[in-house]
Amino acid sequence: MGAFGRNHARVYHQLQQEGAPVRLLGIVDANVDRADAIAREYGTRAFSSVEQLLSTRSEVEAASVAVPTVQHLKIARTLMEAGVDVLVEKPLASSLTEADELLRLAATHKRVAQVGHLERFNPAIRATLPLINQPMFFEVHRLSVFTPRSLDVDVVLDLMIHDLDIVLEFVNSPVKEIRAVGLPILSGKVDIANVRMEFESGCVANFTASRVSTERVRKLRFFQRQQYISIDYSRQDVLVFAVGQSGTPSVNPDIKVAKPTVTSEEPLRAEVKSFLDAVRTRSTPVVSLQDGRRALAVALDIVSAIREHGEKIDLDALATRRE
Repeated sequence: MGAFGRNHARVYHQLQQEGAPVRLLGIVDANVDRADAIAREYGTRAFSSVEQLLSTRSEVEAASVAVPTVQHLKIARTLMEAGVDVLVEKPLASSLTEADELLRLAATHKRVAQVGHLERFNPAIRATLPLINQPMFFEVHRLSVFTPRSLDVDVVLDLMIHDLDIVLEFVNSPVKEIRAVGLPILSGKVDIANVRMEFESGCVANFTASRVSTERVRKLRFFQRQQYISIDYSRQDVLVFAVGQSGTPSVNPDIKVAKPTVTSEEPLRAEVKSFLDAVRTRSTPVVSLQDGRRALAVALDIVSAIREHGEKIDLDALATRRE
């Protein structure tokens, strides 16, 4: 029942209140007082452990796993072995070894398992998918004001991984080269990072992620043949600038601007609904464990590239001199 776990509980509760075929049977948190308070708010029961939940409410069929990343495998294993389908928050795991174990568990126990790459369900991203032909250059910025949440992982695994998942899905080509730099600013982990990534297709993507910004920015822009497409995640907005196509004239009369129809919806709500639909129909989720592993593998390669760059410039010695 951390910040995001509470949001999951809220969405399940809302869906139940609206008559959707789902019941919120309980929430789990080691902080019993917090769990009790949130359980009262959402009209359900609080449990101090997953084991207690499973022994008391044997009818549990699906669960969100919104715990620190290092606990994902342990909690998801307990649930899947008990026959429960899982929605595991991003990043999927702390390592590829753990991710592969999650894949094995889901296959062995025939469980529906989805990864919480939230932006896949952003209406702006959904509206953009039909427009994709051959993206060749991306510029991505994800900036946040500092908060004490998710400091157990680098900003790459905390924030940038959302955009890595989206770009990997859009480009659909193996990564050829990664160059990256990052710095710890307010925590013991990397808080700001910049990455240049080249794909086998020739596409290049630049990513900037920061959790020490003075403003909140969530933007992805990319170029493909005769088009420039700009996405604002926060506003759920898409603009398409194109040559020789229909649309509203821009400053340049040869370039037209179009705004695809976007049906607004809270991404988490769309994500949970999609997960529940996969549970009911026993189908592969929109964001599978394989997708989560793919994004994690690239993110870990970026973390390694940042570490190598830090060693090259002797970042530890530089920090000591500044002190």
